[in-house]
Amino acid sequence: MLRIIDARTGEPVAAAPARRGLTRIEAHARRLDPTALRVLLTADLLVRALELAGTPVWTILTSPREHPELRTAATRLAIRPFEDAHDLASGLGESQAIHVAQRGTENAMGEGPVVSVEAVEWVGTGQPAAMPGEGAAGPGAPGEGGGGEAGRAGGAAEAGWPGAGAGAGAGDGAGDGAGVGVGGRFPFDGVADVAADPARRFPLAPLLSDPSALRLALLSVPRSEPLRLDPAGLEDAARRLARWRRAVAGWARRPSRPVPGEVRERLRAAWEDDLDLPAVLGVLRDVENTPGVADGARFETFAYADRLLALDLARDLGSPA
Repeated sequence: MLRIIDARTGEPVAAAPARRGLTRIEAHARRLDPTALRVLLTADLLVRALELAGTPVWTILTSPREHPELRTAATRLAIRPFEDAHDLASGLGESQAIHVAQRGTENAMGEGPVVSVEAVEWVGTGQPAAMPGEGAAGPGAPGEGGGGEAGRAGGAAEAGWPGAGAGAGAGDGAGDGAGVGVGGRFPFDGVADVAADPARRFPLAPLLSDPSALRLALLSVPRSEPLRLDPAGLEDAARRLARWRRAVAGWARRPSRPVPGEVRERLRAAWEDDLDLPAVLGVLRDVENTPGVADGARFETFAYADRLLALDLARDLGSPA
């Protein structure tokens, strides 16, 4: 049974109701920043772990701003879609609610246990002294309530952000009424379109240029620990992911073998212990490197774990050796 540490009490609680009733997972993101990505990912892992145990789940996203951008980020990170918070009918008959939020915000949550997430700091190159949304308010400031796209681009250029659009630093007051206001510590290395709508500008493009590598990097550190991400760390995650995908594609050419019972038990014990994903990854490393494990069993183990990890480990099946 999946048990999580309730941040309100510090005690472990069952993540699923006794009768496997409907469980609502509510992700609380304060703004579009790397820590919000960790919150969304933790909610997704909780959903996947509960579904693997047969618990029906519905998920909602709560955020005071940048809701569409957060949904775009979730899609890029292979996170299950969130339902609208106002669609209360979806949760009729729910047995339990679990909140996922950044540490320090537990008292602002509604009823139910809280899964807390430590902050993520992105350390990159070209970092400006002031972040959009942290400077002075006024026309053209790229913070909340600023002057739309023109103000955001101009303000970013004034702050010295690489790749920011040249042009006036003052917006005309028109726009969507909610500037980027991302805060946090990560560089804005240019503006990139990552949504289906080409007009949607997205400030986390540097982090999300390789979403699977970012997902693996986030999974590799316990969510109870602060995380510093940098380009070198993402490159390391990308290399490990590429190695695993090549290995899985090679193992798939061998006769299939079931997941060893001991390995299956270790995987379940790891993710049912407060979603200990670094331990899950450790089991995979052991299976990869332990002599005597049949290649077919290695393949089935990685495929089984990927139902939770969602790293697309079988992506290279059928590719040339």
